[in-house]
Amino acid sequence: MQLDRYGQMKPTGPKTWLRGRDEEFARICPFSPVAPDEDKLAAEYFSHAKNRDSFLGRYEAAFVGHVEEGGFRSSGSSGGMVTWVAAELLRLGLVDGVAHVKASDDPQSEGRLFHYSLSRNLQDLQAGAKSRYYPVELSGVLQLIREAPGRYAVVGIPCFIKAVRLACADDPILKERIAFTLGLFCGHMKSARMAESFAWQMGQDIGKVKRLDYRKKAHDRPANWYRAELTLENGETCAQDWWHLVDGDWGAGFFQNSACNFCDDIVAETADIAFGDAWKEPYSSDGRGTNVVIIRSTALLDVIDAGIAEKRIVLSHVDSDFVVATQASGFRQRREGLAFRLTWPRMGMRPRKRVHAGSHGLSRQRMAVYIMRNWISFWSHRVFLIADLLHSPRLYILWARTALACYHGIAYSRGPIGRIAQRLGLAGSEGRA
Repeated sequence: MQLDRYGQMKPTGPKTWLRGRDEEFARICPFSPVAPDEDKLAAEYFSHAKNRDSFLGRYEAAFVGHVEEGGFRSSGSSGGMVTWVAAELLRLGLVDGVAHVKASDDPQSEGRLFHYSLSRNLQDLQAGAKSRYYPVELSGVLQLIREAPGRYAVVGIPCFIKAVRLACADDPILKERIAFTLGLFCGHMKSARMAESFAWQMGQDIGKVKRLDYRKKAHDRPANWYRAELTLENGETCAQDWWHLVDGDWGAGFFQNSACNFCDDIVAETADIAFGDAWKEPYSSDGRGTNVVIIRSTALLDVIDAGIAEKRIVLSHVDSDFVVATQASGFRQRREGLAFRLTWPRMGMRPRKRVHAGSHGLSRQRMAVYIMRNWISFWSHRVFLIADLLHSPRLYILWARTALACYHGIAYSRGPIGRIAQRLGLAGSEGRA
């Protein structure tokens, strides 16, 4: 796996392999039409789960809350539950190591800001806390697991967890050693160019950035007011709210990985446990951060129940409707939006998804929103590349500002573009992305 010219991770190999004619590749790629889908994998791993839901898959229980003990909550992007569960698995001896994403020690020599790594103690584990909206790949850390006997947990977004499940089915060593999978809710993955764009807009050179905190936490600000902070090699820092960045509106789709247009799993349906942000009031206004947790493994449910009983974590049971509401825009994009995108002409291999192609009575506005997102996703990579080659950040920033105004006009009926879109029947008063 290597970063391509657009800052997206892509496989490299023989042409026959890249064209999907290699059977091994077809079995383990999470987007392959040959590989089992999320429903089949969940039925295999969680056949006795108490609950089944069309959006959440199979699960034992769902919760909302946060970590009470230590600094897990304050050091995490949300409620601290991901790191707490991983740490608890280490503390209880249920695993010997945790595979998760950490910041690169020397990003300039490594050529990337983040990578997968193995942590075997709490200190190393906590160094990997927080969200990383940056392209990474699993091959290196999976090879470490193959080489070192033991039991491991893997943390990842939905397609990564599915890839791990498929790899385990194909590799008995991985199947024996990967004991738990910890999934992260995912709206879509960004390319490395978003980090470069953030640096541009803060007047910095990405080549001088030592660390990037995508979500600098502040207790006096709502949790959904993202603030990015750069730490430079000389120790200086600079920060900016996402909403003040031209490509900081997540829903607009800037720098989205192209594969994300064909994903229908928001909540890591194949993971033993999955975590997301509680984007629902009153939790979204709590700057300390709050998690939504979906548990599918009975062993992990025991771990969670023990933590609750010991008052180390504060969690309350919630139903599937609550969880879906916290990720409403993501489910619209990945279900009705995906169904609409599947109707578009497409060259090459057509993915096999769990939703059927069709517009399903979508309004003209909703169709325009999905088209606009796809357009922004496609062109943001290309315009940025041109601006980079011309050493002209302003070219990209002007384009992105215009694209964002068009998106806001269609999605939210804002500004003069919104008034034009309303006259054309492409915008209304839905007020949702």
